[in-house]
Amino acid sequence: METREIGGTGLHVTALGFGGAPVGNDIADGEEDLAIATVQRSYESGTRFFDTAPIYGLGKSERRIGRALAGIPRDQFVICTKVGRLLQTRSGSSRPAEPDIVFDWSRDGVMRSLDESLGRLGMDRVDIALLHGPDDYYDVAIGEAYPVLAELRSQGVVTAIGAGMNEWEMSARFAREADFDCILLAGRYTLLDQSALAEFMPLCEEKGVSVILGGPYNSGILASDLSTKAMYQYVKAPSEILGRARRIGSVCDRYEVPLNAAALQFGLAHPAVASTIPGARSPAEVEDNARAVSHPVPDALWEDLKDEGLLDQIAPVPVSFA
Repeated sequence: METREIGGTGLHVTALGFGGAPVGNDIADGEEDLAIATVQRSYESGTRFFDTAPIYGLGKSERRIGRALAGIPRDQFVICTKVGRLLQTRSGSSRPAEPDIVFDWSRDGVMRSLDESLGRLGMDRVDIALLHGPDDYYDVAIGEAYPVLAELRSQGVVTAIGAGMNEWEMSARFAREADFDCILLAGRYTLLDQSALAEFMPLCEEKGVSVILGGPYNSGILASDLSTKAMYQYVKAPSEILGRARRIGSVCDRYEVPLNAAALQFGLAHPAVASTIPGARSPAEVEDNARAVSHPVPDALWEDLKDEGLLDQIAPVPVSFA
């Protein structure tokens, strides 16, 4: 599978990564075997980049990914996790309870977060450490947490640092003011939402900050049957969004291209993008993502999307060599 460098770090990730939220959030207790098989199938399909975070399933994603990759030489894959939110066990209860999520951008909080993540993963290091959702905590995140990550990078404890956010505006501020290697941007550079294109994407390209695309399916709508139950940005898709997605789907149907194939390949065409990381809840979904990222897409499909006003005219698109 194609690999791309994260910033100028020398660390390479596969263009198709694995988003670890679903194996924590969407696979129930008692289905550990399904979660582990999903991660293992991703590795078998060629993916070598795995993204996770403490709050995905309140630690379940990290534990499950760690179990799935146990026994594989550590230099054969890249792990990304996040800091800024600690899992704190509730006290005063007579029965087991899920931990609370506590924001902590302090030096001690960052160090504790990474240490606890390593324990759940069963690993001695992570390769990429990101500030997790610092949108509303800019001052403390850049003033306290960022210097700790920069120090850990200079010491070789982690190879790359950055932030993971849903909004491109604050992501752009971090890209300008911090010495980040990468930013994970979720749902703001997709077939349905290119709002990050005009400012954020060229900024990252200019500064050599790699973009990791989270949520390339916009919470599932771009990998769905486009029924009225389709989800967009974690809620039921509004009629306007659903209508636009159906128009994109019609263009894809015209060329016998699966909608999710166009969704994954579109994002990867931008020169700032290092990886796109769709989630998966089963080995079958992993296999579908692997097929989608390599499915032939004719140049005319992208031309039609632009001609019909469904894709920004300046958006880079894949080039077919068929």
